[in-house]
Amino acid sequence: MLRRRQLPDHLRPAFAAFGDVLDLIEPAKEALTGVMPTTRMPGRPLPDALLQFEEGLGHAVELMPAWRDPDVETEWSACERGLADALERARRLREEAPELGGFEGLIWAMEQLLGPLEAFGAAAQRFRRLGAR
Repeated sequence: MLRRRQLPDHLRPAFAAFGDVLDLIEPAKEALTGVMPTTRMPGRPLPDALLQFEEGLGHAVELMPAWRDPDVETEWSACERGLADALERARRLREEAPELGGFEGLIWAMEQLLGPLEAFGAAAQRFRRLGAR
């Protein structure tokens, strides 16, 4: 009988803290993607969504140190950079307020803002390889 690998005890607090960070990032991402219009809804105003996105990511930044561990240092650093990049891009979008030109422009903006956060997917995979469930 094969036993599934378990997360080492010393990484359990880091994994829990990682989950706390994700609990802030996911609603921030959902708020941002809410600007996309659907056949039934016009989408929410970008400035409102951008504010909620920045606030959520700002709180996530505050919690980042809690999951830093040598076993996930590479992923942690990539996530830290991803948060900083996403926040900088959001700030520039808010301050420069370029004309996005409709649906395609909104798609471009979402890709620009959400792309840096893909590092969190890699971090989740790393935790799974280490035995997290």
